Amino acid sequence: MTTLEAVLKVLQDAGTPLHYREITKRILSAKLWKTDGKTPEATINARLAVDVKKNGKASAFCRAGRGIFALNAERTDPMPREPGLLRTEDPALYVTGAKAGETLSFTDAAERILEATRGKPMHYRDITRHALEHKMLDTSGKTPEATMYAQILTECKRRQGRGEQLRFMILGKGMISLAKWQAKGLAFQVEEANRKARKELLKSVKTMPPGDFEDLIGRLLAAIGFEEVEVTNRTRDGGIDVRGTLVVGDVIRTSLAVQVKRWKHNVQSPVIQQVRGSLGAHEQGLIITTSDFSKGAKEEAERADATPVGLMDGEQLVALLVENEIGVRKTPLQLIQLGEHLGTQNAEE
Repeated sequence: MTTLEAVLKVLQDAGTPLHYREITKRILSAKLWKTDGKTPEATINARLAVDVKKNGKASAFCRAGRGIFALNAERTDPMPREPGLLRTEDPALYVTGAKAGETLSFTDAAERILEATRGKPMHYRDITRHALEHKMLDTSGKTPEATMYAQILTECKRRQGRGEQLRFMILGKGMISLAKWQAKGLAFQVEEANRKARKELLKSVKTMPPGDFEDLIGRLLAAIGFEEVEVTNRTRDGGIDVRGTLVVGDVIRTSLAVQVKRWKHNVQSPVIQQVRGSLGAHEQGLIITTSDFSKGAKEEAERADATPVGLMDGEQLVALLVENEIGVRKTPLQLIQLGEHLGTQNAEE
């Protein structure tokens, strides 16, 4: 529990304003806060004074007299009291949704932290610091700040390449914001256009003749690194439509047997079993559909005692088509932004 959280609890339990010395006494008596300092009363007084001065009406506290503090009844956004709610030393920043002991990916943690700022961008170093404070990250790395920034950049690049909605906006100088905050800006307009294009692409794929769809999947596999791609005999394919070999760095070679399903309804578990039964020696399976997979199909594909079968649904298929510019073309979008200063020292001459 932080210093200000301890103060909050004491004042809430008391139901009346208290002198900072009494607040300190009750905090230490209840073991709400641990300190090795020799002047805990001065520390409590200073923390409260700074918080009230810095946050004004937004502070959870207010002065009720000389050295006396109370809960701020005029606060428009009261400090939450729900169990499990996390917050930082800054009372203006609340982080919700993380349970005790729950760890998140770097990007998910960044999203949680930014959500808590209510529309204010943050530097990636501050995002990382808050995420570590709340134990959202499970990392033993020596440079978590660099990892945070790198993973945010990587996600932005990947989603942008696939024409998917961005979670983050890179504002420069390490500042990060959530993309949805730009809902009326250029980024929103671009995303809306891309969303419509992805929807139309999936619609077009669903209406393709079966043979053309299999050829499309063959082109996609070749684009993402498969070699020896072969569209099988469509009348005697044994359930397998495309075969190929994934080559990674001329070292790892994985044979893949692909079945494509241009369906409107979800793929069920018997299809997974059929594909698994059609695999050759040392082959792995992949099912690509324009729809989705049932819960049973997903469980069957991941069964521990059987050969795993990869699953690709309609949204994932469209994302890869866009990323590899198959059936679509990307137009360059250049945004001009002003630099920091343009000779301000001579502005009045």
